[in-house]
Amino acid sequence: MRDLTIKTPFLTLGAREWGNPDGEPLVMLHGWLDNASSFDLLAPLLATRFRVIALDLPGHGHSDHLPAGVDYHYIDYVRGALAAVDALGLPRFHLLGHSLGAGVATLLAVAAPERVRRLLLIEGLGPLGDDGSRTLDRFRDALSAPPRQDRNLRVFPDIDTAVAARVAVGGLAEHLARLIVERGLREVPGGFSWRSDPRLSGQTVIRFAETQVMALLLGLAAPTALLLARPHAPYLEPEAMQVRIDCVEDIRVQTMDGGHHLHLEHPDAVAAWALAFA
Repeated sequence: MRDLTIKTPFLTLGAREWGNPDGEPLVMLHGWLDNASSFDLLAPLLATRFRVIALDLPGHGHSDHLPAGVDYHYIDYVRGALAAVDALGLPRFHLLGHSLGAGVATLLAVAAPERVRRLLLIEGLGPLGDDGSRTLDRFRDALSAPPRQDRNLRVFPDIDTAVAARVAVGGLAEHLARLIVERGLREVPGGFSWRSDPRLSGQTVIRFAETQVMALLLGLAAPTALLLARPHAPYLEPEAMQVRIDCVEDIRVQTMDGGHHLHLEHPDAVAAWALAFA
């Protein structure tokens, strides 16, 4: 494994890389409040075939935060990921995303169809959508909320305490949460605090309408594989997911017993799924 620093015209992004630097590239995008180490168990299994590059999305891990006054949106993540692959000199690549990263990966593949060879998605197909029922309330609440500041960040006396906090809210086993937590911490007076931008935990101002998501999925040209956990997450209702799946012309769908972080819980099985498709 090699740690990378990727300088783009907009931001400096952190990343981790495995495999032959001259190999066929596979770019990985992690989930919300995770980071590139979310793929520490899966990536080495895929590095026998690919040059694997796991990015820290803007505001996460070792990547820069967006400028003050700017809200995080899927479009910003897509721009960041495209800037990163440009900086790395990758005209074409395979793309894998988990959760938030699956939404970003979907939009990137739609935006740049000539660049994505195959799209692999874990627990997500497209961005979170809005049926309109909470659009007004969400918009008002988000814009009336005070900005989150660094001084409000929790300070943990040691890494173990931070790991325990992540386990309590994330449903991951301690040894799996530790992978993400250790990369996601920075030393501060009195202990450790999260590197991630506190604005990531704020309310979303506006979401894509579900009809917009469907219109974008109709333009998804890359051969796509979707892996879903069983039982399903509350925000991945099978009926709604099937509507999205039906919008994609070339897609294979598979389910696997486990939690939301299938790639951490079952890296061997997920690697077999990915290699069989890509």
